[in-house]
Amino acid sequence: MSATHGAALVSGASRGLGVVIARRLAADGWPVAVNYRSELEQDEAGHVVEDILARGGTAEAFAADITDEAAAAGLVTRATGQLGSIDVLVLNATGPQPVVPLEELSWQDHLDQLLFFVKSPTLLVQAVLPGMKERGRGRIVQIGSDIFERCRACQLT
Repeated sequence: MSATHGAALVSGASRGLGVVIARRLAADGWPVAVNYRSELEQDEAGHVVEDILARGGTAEAFAADITDEAAAAGLVTRATGQLGSIDVLVLNATGPQPVVPLEELSWQDHLDQLLFFVKSPTLLVQAVLPGMKERGRGRIVQIGSDIFERCRACQLT
């Protein structure tokens, strides 16, 4: 761990944009907590960690369902214990995003998205913010939309 800063935690870091963010932070000298949700993503998260380590960085993979209060708090506790204080939190994980015709979109689909896109960032921020305040430093970055990709799937007839 660097003497000038703690670690970075990237949610949803086992694939897509999360992988790129994790690698970039590691290249810049940040120890990186690579968060993934389920056993289905464990291998991908492991590959991200292996790649970072091969390039001389520091990283560990951490499974956690960040929509669960105890799991989100536990993720931060485990990452802090292994990598140091969390000075950067990147809220990158995405939840359920049904690609269905508008007339088939349900209220439950919206509620599922609300749970993921509002609750999980709130839980992670609540878990890292006390330490950031105590140290007088920290950054939180939230990746907020995939609408640019979803619009390609929307076609009005």
